[in-house]
Amino acid sequence: METTTDGTWDSLPVKLNERILQTIDELKFTHMTPVQSACIPLFMRNKDVAAEAVTGSGKTLAFVIPIIELLLKREEKLKKMQVRMRLIQNTVSVYLEISWLAESVDLYTGFILLIGGTNPIEDVEKFKDQGANIVIATPGRLEDMFRRKSDGLDLASSVKSLDVLVLDEADRLLDMGFEASLNTILGYLPKQRRTGLFSATQTQELEKLVRAGLRNPVRITVKEKGVAATSSQKTPARLSNYYTVKNKFNSLVTFLRQHKHEKNLVFFSTCACVEFYGRALETLVKKVTVHCIHGKMKNKRNKIFADFRALKSGILVCTDVMARGIDIPDVNWVLQYDPPSSASAFVHRCGRTARIGNQGNALVFLLPMEESYVNFLAINQKCPLQKMPPVSDVVDVLPKVKAMCLADRAMFDRSMRAFVSYVQAYAKHECSLIFRIKDLDFSSLARGFALLRLPKMPELRGKTFPDFIETTIDTETIRYKDKSRQKQRKKMLAELKDKIPFPKKHFIKNEAWSKQKTKKNRRKKMSAKRKHDEGSDVEDEDMNELLDDTRLLKKLKKGQISEEDFEKQITSKPKSKHKTGGPSHDSSVGEDVEANM
Repeated sequence: METTTDGTWDSLPVKLNERILQTIDELKFTHMTPVQSACIPLFMRNKDVAAEAVTGSGKTLAFVIPIIELLLKREEKLKKMQVRMRLIQNTVSVYLEISWLAESVDLYTGFILLIGGTNPIEDVEKFKDQGANIVIATPGRLEDMFRRKSDGLDLASSVKSLDVLVLDEADRLLDMGFEASLNTILGYLPKQRRTGLFSATQTQELEKLVRAGLRNPVRITVKEKGVAATSSQKTPARLSNYYTVKNKFNSLVTFLRQHKHEKNLVFFSTCACVEFYGRALETLVKKVTVHCIHGKMKNKRNKIFADFRALKSGILVCTDVMARGIDIPDVNWVLQYDPPSSASAFVHRCGRTARIGNQGNALVFLLPMEESYVNFLAINQKCPLQKMPPVSDVVDVLPKVKAMCLADRAMFDRSMRAFVSYVQAYAKHECSLIFRIKDLDFSSLARGFALLRLPKMPELRGKTFPDFIETTIDTETIRYKDKSRQKQRKKMLAELKDKIPFPKKHFIKNEAWSKQKTKKNRRKKMSAKRKHDEGSDVEDEDMNELLDDTRLLKKLKKGQISEEDFEKQITSKPKSKHKTGGPSHDSSVGEDVEANM
């Protein structure tokens, strides 16, 4: 892109609805980006579009605006179960954006979000009860919904009049292994439709999908020129990308205090970390609005997203649910407190700033042993980072966070959950050669989470941490500030105390299945041997005689000896000696065996 804009919205060859223009004006998008000016007219003229554009180029608005425009132009009222628009993507981010924009233009149509991690039966019942005209879904769940006819959902019939299909972040969908699901979904859809495919990169797999799902598509490629183009850099050219390696949480708090008049996104690796650190930042960074958003917030996300968009300055603490497809204007800094589990997610996080030609900054906080991640990003993602000078006037705020945990059990619980979830996420990191759990300094890490004591978890079992000093206070005595929660806890503890204690069963937890099975088999064998030794009244000599008889019987069956030889050897055996009162064994044993052949 030589220029970051490509004309005003009024200059489009197709006229947009006044309500859309008014909303765009309120968002202060005075000019279109090249991908928007190219895609919107094509979509409006029933053309299929395959667009490749870098992160932050305005792809989302390029298909959201035509969808809203087409719905506003419809004269007849849509039926409850009539699906006219379908967006397939790997995150819920577009759902937030399109539903928010629809409300802004007073378009109240039926939306439904179908994603994994929720009960599919609940999705079926919701669709049957409320219906939907726009479906926003991940490929796996959408494929599953097509196969729910036995549950009373005939989704194939609902999509017969489908107008528009959009595959957003198509390269990412294929990277996640959804190619088979996408081909299955395409088989259910009508051929006469408009299809848009949007991606940040172009691959052979993506080309196959274009050929399978689009009819004579117009191909649009938008790339940045100059330095970014020559180095194949994946992040926007106007983004300044930094990293720092010292004193993570204290540096983060000081940095946010120094940039409190700006708009900042802070990314954490897990929902539990967002809950804990978000609450801590609300207390530690004064006179700043702090919002938290993560994947487990179902009904609150829309409102939080809209509230943060409207702010001129503030902090949004979030997980990767906000890493892709979300456009928040005027974000000054993207702060990555935890590096994401995949390198590609790093680029998309950074893409929340420096959007549509604006300046932006990104900073990732690393632990000392993680510094080689910088070189990895430069090679793997074409994303060079420069070291940021140490944040000045850093103050140790962790004692304040500890005091918060002592004052409220809810905060204490959050700190423990955050620590456990962080360690578990770290163990699953894509770059396992750099992010190795065995390299973690658990004592230092626990101090960074302001832990009062270490949790019981498999990763810490059998280890000692002399550098970590646990609080002398009994953590069981910490009370909830919320009186109703404290009352509930007291009641639960009283009920547990009154119960008759049963002997605890020892279960093997968090151990490899194969090891558990081996131990189980070993225990069974030992138990059987013990029962034999203790409960059997057969002498060893008798057992040996019985085994000899069995061997002779096998030889007879195989034809190795005649019946006459068998009879002779059985009857010629000396009688075994027995204890007084024990059962006697003689040649009749052999006769019984022969009779039962």
